Amino acid sequence: MRDIQSEIIHEIAVLGESSSGYTKEINLISWNGAKPKYDIRSWSPGREKCGKGITLTEEEAKRLLLALQSIFLNLT
Repeated sequence: MRDIQSEIIHEIAVLGESSSGYTKEINLISWNGAKPKYDIRSWSPGREKCGKGITLTEEEAKRLLLALQSIFLNLT
């Protein structure tokens, strides 16, 4: 099994933290030297390990933003 390489290009936000110290983050990450994507996943303290997550292209991230805005901006 080959090693998976990641490089955090831009730290965007920590979305939450579990009691074990893992943080759920959104970052701009290059995986295996590929074009960076928006990435949401859990990371261990010190980022030695990461959990399963989701990667989004810029277009997908924009669509997610619009979808969330339509939900949260229409709450009254």
